[in-house]
Amino acid sequence: MLGGGYHYQGFCVTELAQQDPSSQKMALQALLTLLLPCLCSAAISCYGDQGKPVDWFIVYKLPQQDRSPVGGMRYMYQDGSSGGWLPGTSLMNCTDSAVGRTLAQLYKSSKSQDVAYVLYNDQPPKNLTSSEVRGHTKGVVLLDKETGFWLVHSTPRFPAASSLQYGWPSNAFHNGQSFICVTYPYSQFTDIGKQLLYNTITPYDSSIPNSFSGDLRDLKSAAMRKEVTAPPWNRQVTLTSAGGKQFTSFAKHARFGDDLYSGWVSEVLKSDLCVQFWLNSRGILSSNCSLPHHTYNIQKISFRSAVTFSSHVDHSKWCVTWSDTAGWACVGDMNRDMEEEQRGGGTVCSSDPIIWKSFHTLVSNYSKCN
Repeated sequence: MLGGGYHYQGFCVTELAQQDPSSQKMALQALLTLLLPCLCSAAISCYGDQGKPVDWFIVYKLPQQDRSPVGGMRYMYQDGSSGGWLPGTSLMNCTDSAVGRTLAQLYKSSKSQDVAYVLYNDQPPKNLTSSEVRGHTKGVVLLDKETGFWLVHSTPRFPAASSLQYGWPSNAFHNGQSFICVTYPYSQFTDIGKQLLYNTITPYDSSIPNSFSGDLRDLKSAAMRKEVTAPPWNRQVTLTSAGGKQFTSFAKHARFGDDLYSGWVSEVLKSDLCVQFWLNSRGILSSNCSLPHHTYNIQKISFRSAVTFSSHVDHSKWCVTWSDTAGWACVGDMNRDMEEEQRGGGTVCSSDPIIWKSFHTLVSNYSKCN
């Protein structure tokens, strides 16, 4: 049932509603025989919409546009070979979506001593709730001794703990959400672990076997709810993917005491920014033109003219440099509001001109400064 529970037991709702009744019945019977995809033994990686390992991908779950069973499960997708946004080949709650295939590796291998993982979310799944106020952060780290992925996203109560299986939380149908997954070589998880210490993540499921502990002390500390204890209270680092692509990670601690975007990212990137975030939270910060580089709040998003929606139904977190020439685009887990000036969090940025253009063209309207 849609919204009837937290997970869909490894199955998904597809475009079956458009088929004739007999075909629908047969297809549903076939779906009920499916289990999680069987993955061949291979190094851990992000998986793309075509079912193959990819160096990186970005997924944009669209807000619910209609009342059909799949209305809130459609998404847009891009990776290094897509040339920009493409309609997702599956649905967000399907195990053959890019996010589903990627996380299937977690549910398949979580009991192995040959992998390490950390699941964190400031709004964990309902049965794993935490009353402690920590960083406004959401993500998954999974790796073996060769490679792994860091998935940063914006979805509350997602994903399920490693002892369960992939599904989509019933609270997350209506609004838009964002995901960035990058495949990194093992050596990069030292820096990723340190970034999570700045983020002050809320881990709700983790395993760092002893064979990883010597190399990944910071990741293990982050999984134990530890954090940085001395300034500086922010850290910027360049991470290089398994395919050689560079991403810049910005991570701030609560004691940084400023907005991530206007107080730091825009000044480092030396550009005005347009920022998409949850406009329904309390204490929203207005567009800021008081600094050398301005920060504007996005009001409306448009995937060409076919799909247009308000930021008020979009829970995704991203920003794009607002200029006429190719610049940067970032996907992360922080809003622009007064509370989050005093919380940890971050964003992952790329200077790829195709990624920049794909986000730049989404901005249909933004609020100018008073």
